[in-house]
Amino acid sequence: MTENPDDILTRLPARLKEARRAKGLSLEAVANLSGVSRSMVSQIERGESSPTISTLWNLTRALQVDFAGLLEDADNSDQIEVLRNAEVPSIDNMGEKCRIRILSPPEEAGGHEVYDIQFDQHGALASQPHTRGAQEQLTVLEGSVRVTSGAATMDLSQGDTARYAADVPHAIMASDGPARVFLIVKNA
Repeated sequence: MTENPDDILTRLPARLKEARRAKGLSLEAVANLSGVSRSMVSQIERGESSPTISTLWNLTRALQVDFAGLLEDADNSDQIEVLRNAEVPSIDNMGEKCRIRILSPPEEAGGHEVYDIQFDQHGALASQPHTRGAQEQLTVLEGSVRVTSGAATMDLSQGDTARYAADVPHAIMASDGPARVFLIVKNA
C-alpha cells in the first residue's frame, strides 16, 4: 500500500465510483446496501468528502471489493496472473465419470464460476438448483452431450452453446462416448 495519504485520497473517489459502476449499482442501491447516505456516497465519489474508516469499510463491503485493493498504488493492467495446468484445482468426486476443473478464481465462487468438465463415456453431472435467477452457459468442446434444465432437454454437439436456467434441477450427460464442455455459471 502507498505511504502518502494524499495519493490515497486522490485515487479513492474514482476507485469507489469504478467499483460501483462495475457492479451496475446506482448511488441509491449502494446507500441501501451500505447504510451510508446517498448524498455522502455521491460526495465521496466526487472527492468532496473524505470517508471515515468505518464509512469506507461499509462501502467496500456493500460493493464486495477488497478494502486494501482500493488503496493500492500498483497498476495491475501490466500484469498477467497465471495458473499453470498442474495447479488448476479439480473435483473428481462429483457426478459420475466426470472430472471438473475449476478455472475461475476462488473469490468468484458463488458469483461467476468457470469450469472445464471432461466426461468419460456415460458420464453425467446432475445438479440441484442454484440460487434464484442463476444461469449456466455451456459450450461443447469435444463429443456430444445432453443438457436438461427443469423439464427441457437438448442434445448438443461439438461447437454448440446452450444457455439455460440453473435455479431448477439440471444435468449434463455425455451422449455418445467421452465429451468435454466449458461451463460458465452465473449466480444472480
